Amino acid sequence: MSILDKFRLDGRVVIVTGASSGLGVAFAKAAAEAGADVVLAARRVDKLAQTAELIDSVGGRSITVATDVVDPDQCTAMVEAAVKEFGKVDILINNAGVGTAYPATRETPEQFRSVIDINLNGSYWAAQACGRVMAPGSSIVNISSILGLTTAGLPQAAYSASKAAIIGLTRDLAQQWGARKGIRVNAIAPGFFQSEMTDSYQPGYLDSMAPRMILGRKGDAEELAATAIWLASDAGGYVTGQTIAVDGGITIT
Repeated sequence: MSILDKFRLDGRVVIVTGASSGLGVAFAKAAAEAGADVVLAARRVDKLAQTAELIDSVGGRSITVATDVVDPDQCTAMVEAAVKEFGKVDILINNAGVGTAYPATRETPEQFRSVIDINLNGSYWAAQACGRVMAPGSSIVNISSILGLTTAGLPQAAYSASKAAIIGLTRDLAQQWGARKGIRVNAIAPGFFQSEMTDSYQPGYLDSMAPRMILGRKGDAEELAATAIWLASDAGGYVTGQTIAVDGGITIT
């Protein structure tokens, strides 16, 4: 096996949650290009169909599964659909999430809990469902955020708390499932990439963050997806329990 072969995912089955838009689409496309069969999961089924067409265009195979990760039963059904269609689950890219920006003195309990329920609890239910069926050598890639590591001038208490918690969740699942199950669990902490979340930022916000971007630009979704493929593949076979910041240097400024 050559060094480049270690990045291939031929014969693997990848579940991507939040695959209906933005970074989830990039993760799904990258997995298909690396040779994997892809299970596309999200709440917006119409958008999933568009992602499935993209997978077809690069020669990949996929199925779509309507999934709200807040519901553990739907996460179980997602995994069952994957096993029924492809026979197994090798990789989970745990991407489903939302972001809000409410000032801490005005955020309601419902608003705070909703973010925690989707970003943190949903990541756990998806990982739990996959962990029950994954064989040794499998991999989970959780999607955290640089806001789990630093601040960025936005009122995002719920989002930051959820993404910091995912880092802790990643360490614990890596410890629990490493030796016993042979499952690696890592996280990515993205900086600023084009997505529905960044589209909702107030005008001028990203420009104001430019001095903290050592590389002087926003990230490209393919750069983030490449990191996920590395962590999911044999190329990352000795990496577990880690959070990799893919942020152009923001977290060191």
